Amino acid sequence: MYFLDIGQGDSTLIKTPNNHQILIDGGPKNYVLQELDKVMPFFDKTIDLVVITHPHADHIDGLVEVLKRYEVDAVLISGVDYESPSYDEFLKVVAEKNIQIYIAKKSEDFSFGNVFLDVIYPDKSIFGKKFQDLNNSSIVIKILYGGKKILMTGDMAFEEENLLIKTGLNLNADILKVGHHGSKTSSSREFLNLVKPEIAIIQSENGNSFGHPSKEALNRLKAAGVQQIYRNDIDGLIEIIF
Repeated sequence: MYFLDIGQGDSTLIKTPNNHQILIDGGPKNYVLQELDKVMPFFDKTIDLVVITHPHADHIDGLVEVLKRYEVDAVLISGVDYESPSYDEFLKVVAEKNIQIYIAKKSEDFSFGNVFLDVIYPDKSIFGKKFQDLNNSSIVIKILYGGKKILMTGDMAFEEENLLIKTGLNLNADILKVGHHGSKTSSSREFLNLVKPEIAIIQSENGNSFGHPSKEALNRLKAAGVQQIYRNDIDGLIEIIF
């Protein structure tokens, strides 16, 4: 797994033992293209699945050029009611290139050899639904491989965390991609106590104007017993090998 250093945004590339490649979010602007060049051979222009956790600019902007420059087999989206130039262009390119579209819901899971992507939110389709806070529409995926569990949370905030807690699902994970870049309105104590991660990854830009990651979130991660916190703003590109 590569947690790409793409500025103030999210983007993660997963390479499986069977050479499948999954890209979750694409960050702002086109920084993702430079980062993909670092971790993919120049001749490899194939991506099996692109996931948009939610269509905010800091998660989707880079994906438009990814679709244009790479052979993408399928995309996973929530289909929430949201309009922006990047999102509109993304959907236009998907249609033009006849890329398979999956609408996220709990029953829409993916297997790539022995790597399993378990969609745990939304529990049912939210296609066409309008959200007051788009962050709380974030697709949440638990990745399972070789006995390890990685929880990918997009920009999930307290409201969505509480919805997940109420489902009674097993949220335990070895690695947590921290919600909303370490915002103070994400990573509640109750949520972290259920996830119990050993490692936390925070995707935020050095000197960003939002003050991410917040002291509150960092303190809650430490209080929950997280052994290691890795941050793009400090560590740059983060690579985890299983």
